[in-house]
Amino acid sequence: MKKSLFLVAFLVSTLAALAQQPGERARMESERKALQRELKAMQDEYNKVKGQKKVTLGQLNALLGKIAVQDAYIRNINNEIKVLSDEVYLSTLEINRLQRQLDTLKAQYIRSVVYAYKNRSSYDYLNFIFSANSFNDALKRVGYLRNYRAYRQQQVATIKDTQKAIEERKQQLLGKKTEKNSALSNQREQLAVLADQKKEKDVVVNKLKSQESDLSKQIASKKKRDKQLQNQIAAVIRREIDAARKAEAARVAAERKRTEEANRANPTTSTGSVATAPKKAAASKEFKPLNSSEKEISLSANFEKNKGSLPWPVDNGVVSIPYGTSKVGGLEFDNPGITISTPSAGTAVKAIFDGEVRSVSNTGDGMMVMIRHGKYFSVYSNLASANVSIGTIVRTGQSIGTTATADDGSGGQVDLIIMQEYTKVNPRSWLRR
Repeated sequence: MKKSLFLVAFLVSTLAALAQQPGERARMESERKALQRELKAMQDEYNKVKGQKKVTLGQLNALLGKIAVQDAYIRNINNEIKVLSDEVYLSTLEINRLQRQLDTLKAQYIRSVVYAYKNRSSYDYLNFIFSANSFNDALKRVGYLRNYRAYRQQQVATIKDTQKAIEERKQQLLGKKTEKNSALSNQREQLAVLADQKKEKDVVVNKLKSQESDLSKQIASKKKRDKQLQNQIAAVIRREIDAARKAEAARVAAERKRTEEANRANPTTSTGSVATAPKKAAASKEFKPLNSSEKEISLSANFEKNKGSLPWPVDNGVVSIPYGTSKVGGLEFDNPGITISTPSAGTAVKAIFDGEVRSVSNTGDGMMVMIRHGKYFSVYSNLASANVSIGTIVRTGQSIGTTATADDGSGGQVDLIIMQEYTKVNPRSWLRR
């Protein structure tokens, strides 16, 4: 009994796996093509900085980005190999099952043929019919003989269909094995590419270590600029929150005043005003300063909905310094956003989403533009110029300024920071690949 239950469960899980694999293969194929496109784009960007005489952080991070995507590409290939291995295994099981079924059908057919041979005399058939006790019984026996003949013909047809199914399965199995071998070959090639990339990264890291003095100055300058920038960002957000709270307080006061005036004009409703007061107090506790209007709530929701598909702020850029903590040799620093390098300074910087400009200022090393998207803010710093002002309503892709010269003088550069109220988030996870 337990063995039967195990076989039923195994068959159900096998069928479920077979049903899911076509969709899974399609998803992996789509992901692999996207990774291939990303690898090509990253290689094109890396080629622009690879030939520079002076090794830069941009070159290192372009390599690290390539390695990360290459790792994802190899994982995709590994997943494909696993799926193909499962398909080969399941196809083998199916062929074995069909073969057992074919053996059983052949054995049954042989027995029926032997029986028919032993009872092949026409006399036996006639004797079988005429020995019936009644006419109806004789008709039933004639029907039985016809059904038996049809059964034997069906046996032959079933055997042929099963043989055909086995051949088709064998061809599918052969195709899966060929695909698996191709995937294994691709895996070996991509692992070799990854090994070369890691060697190249080690070379760049060693060169950067030799430039540690220059890098230290660049990083110290960036830390100072980032600290000033974050203070400015916090001040803008605080100002937005204070303005929203004042507006809400004014609205509540005006509503209370109207209620009191209405109560004085009609004293019979004064009891109602007492009951209303606690509700207003409760409502004020739930007030969200950066999401207090339908427009702001809609902007926030749309911004969140587009996570992973927001456009890049520049048309031709590569992340030279990623979000968070980075380390080169003995140097360690934290980036509040992502630093994007461009081939040259003066490249157009564009808004990543609809919103309203809430700050335009000079940070000392360049211009900064801060755009509000409901409870989210996008900040663009290290700009050579800004062509928007406070209060400007911008649309996705609209130019807001141009990139300034990069810290290492290798081209253009813009720093992108995304804030959810006072909390920094990784901009890379919000931008499309």
